[in-house]
Amino acid sequence: MFHFWIICGVLFPALLAQTRGADGQAEAGAPQTAPSYRLSVAVDEVSLTFHAADVHGLPVNDLKLEELGLLDNGRAPRKVLAFQALLDFPIRAGILMDLSESMQATRAADRGIAIDYTRRLLRKETDQAFVMNFRTLSNVAQTWSSDAGALTEGIRNLTGVPAGGRDGTAIFDAVYRACLNQFGRIENAASGNFILLFSDGEDNASRASLKQAVDMCQHANTVIYAFRPGGAGGGSTGPRTLEQLTSESGGQVFRDNATEAEINDDLRMIEADVRNQYRLIYRPPELKHDGSFHRIVLKTPERVDSLVIRSGYYAPFR
Repeated sequence: MFHFWIICGVLFPALLAQTRGADGQAEAGAPQTAPSYRLSVAVDEVSLTFHAADVHGLPVNDLKLEELGLLDNGRAPRKVLAFQALLDFPIRAGILMDLSESMQATRAADRGIAIDYTRRLLRKETDQAFVMNFRTLSNVAQTWSSDAGALTEGIRNLTGVPAGGRDGTAIFDAVYRACLNQFGRIENAASGNFILLFSDGEDNASRASLKQAVDMCQHANTVIYAFRPGGAGGGSTGPRTLEQLTSESGGQVFRDNATEAEINDDLRMIEADVRNQYRLIYRPPELKHDGSFHRIVLKTPERVDSLVIRSGYYAPFR
């Protein structure tokens, strides 16, 4: 028996400086744990990353290529070039704190969640994170660091965010800049990367669009997870915005007013998803350079109960 998974995310083929050889063969699903791992993908190749879990929420780390079925716009790929299990990967995390007035009531709780993550789950030997605060404009309060003390100070630091001469909140701009200027300048294929976004999703000042923000993060191999105020809703567009940002990048939304045990479970789930992944690189059956959307369907064996995946992509333009 197979599970069929159709998730309407958006995934760009990775456009990196170096390209693969034209006749590369599919690689065995051997675990990749070395921090020096490098990924080179050509323009006409698709890099699909996903996390598989069993009914208990535990990672399924022994999948074989022959157990999977992949369809790109309803057709099998022309060639699978690589399939790799990336186990116990180092993590690169971006903590983005929305400092708009609408977030003032939950700011202390959100900072507590972020600090808890850096102190309990970030591994000083292998992992790094940065902290960015934003309103209309954004400010990096702490650059990349593995020091929990420095990161905690950055999370608590609410100064240095310029208003930019206009009121409002620019979530998409902050996410776009984080992926372009932070994740885009590291070897982002060598780690599990994610943004931990604390916001109500109310964007009224961004120059970048939601799609541009998601596209930039996917280009930098970065997933977005968000914690939103538990009372948000009603006529607000914020919850829908956060759902789009996270689902289209392969992440999800959590409530910041959940119980301590639930929040701890949420943080551990994020870590498991990002630290243990599969990467499948393939050539599509047909790829016109027209910007069209390709939907991906992935079937897995019955022992896989849940799948976290960005399962679509836009074809590149010439």
